[in-house]
This record gives sequence, C-alpha cells and structure tokens, in this order.
Amino acid sequence: MSDPQVVPHHIAIVMDGNGRWATRRLLPRLAGHQQGVEALRRCARACVQRGVAVLTVFAFSSENWNRPADEVSGLMELLARALAREVPQLQKDGVRLYFVGARADLAPKVRADLAQAEAATAANARLVLNVCFNYGGRWDIAQAAAALAARGEPITEASLHGALGLAHVPDPDLLIRTGGEMRISNFLLWQAAYSELFFSDRLWPDFDESALDEAIAAFCGRERRFGKTSAQILSAHPDPVPV
Repeated sequence: MSDPQVVPHHIAIVMDGNGRWATRRLLPRLAGHQQGVEALRRCARACVQRGVAVLTVFAFSSENWNRPADEVSGLMELLARALAREVPQLQKDGVRLYFVGARADLAPKVRADLAQAEAATAANARLVLNVCFNYGGRWDIAQAAAALAARGEPITEASLHGALGLAHVPDPDLLIRTGGEMRISNFLLWQAAYSELFFSDRLWPDFDESALDEAIAAFCGRERRFGKTSAQILSAHPDPVPV
C-alpha cells in the first residue's frame, strides 16, 4: 500500500460510533471517545506508513454542542489531555497539526492549546493531520463567503475555495465514514464534491489498519472520471493505473 500511484493523497474520515461502542460495553460514553483517540493514533500512524499525505478527521461538529453538557465538557477535557500527550509524539513522527473550525466559541484555554499544538508541529511535513473541531460544512462555506465579502473580493469558485478552512490542502480523494451510517453529516460539503465515499460498519474505536486498507483497496478499484467518460480517461492513460 506504499505506492503513491494507488494510495489516496488525502483521506478524510467521519469518526462515528464512539458512544455506541461504549454503550454496548456498559461503559460511559466518554470511555468510547477515549478509545476513539487511540483509534485516531493508529490511523494516523498507518497513513504515514502507507504514504498518505493528508488525513482530515471530524472530531467535534458544530452540532455536537447539543449533546449532554457532561459529555461536551468531558470531550473538552479529553482534547486537552490528548494534546498534552500526543503532540510530542506527533513531532517525532513528522505530523503537522491543523485545527479547522470556529474558535470564537471555544474557551480561551482551549484556543490557546490548539494554537500551541499547531505552532509546535509547524515544521513537520510527513503527514498533515487536519482536526475539524467545532466545524460544519455549511459554516465553512458561509464564513468563506463572509470573509470575501468583507474584503470586497468577488465570490467565485476559486476565491471561495481559497477562503475555506482546508485551503492549505487538496480536496480529499477518499472520504470514509465509520459506524454504519451512510451520510456525511455536514462534513466537507464543498471539498467532498468529487471524493470517493466508503462506508464502514465498524465503530470508530474498532477501526484499525486492516479496515483502512479495505477502504484504500476499494478506492483503488474505482474509476475517477471527474465528469469525463471512461474512453477519455483511457485515452489519457493507456496503461491502466489505479487512481
């Protein structure tokens, strides 16, 4: 899975199923989120090993504020602990962190922690890890349009794309959702326009290297046409190359 011709450059994941994983084990929902952090660690390491350049994950949506208050506060505490524990290892592994989402709604300490983690990993280049936190696809498009309007710039596809939260990376080639649900839930609405979609029945804490390889294998078996015909794709690439 290390051939850059067959491995997607950018993988995005909706990490769904933490709460159900915990409930099935008669554990608090926060225990599922803790195991979800472990799954993210495995997945990021596997992406590095397989030559994936960008990994984007949906960690906390703008709708998640509607969850029980104790779960939300627990998630914030979990984030702080995870950053303190994981950033040194991410530095060693060459992973660069970006946090994408609305920061104004976050507590000052959380905002400071996110900025510090980004600064600490800014020189890394082996893998870009985008963590979408307090993020929503509709919010992303709206804030990009508002920013352009405030600057008096015309709103075009190109300018809007450049003002989005993930303007620093190419659009995802493969979008994975775990947990058995078949929707993207307000995640990367603009960027996923031509992403290949893969839905896994595994709950996120159970998502491992073999599950990632299954998704990549499915991606490699598809023909990405971007509006063209199969004949046009074949004429441009006479030697079959999985893309």
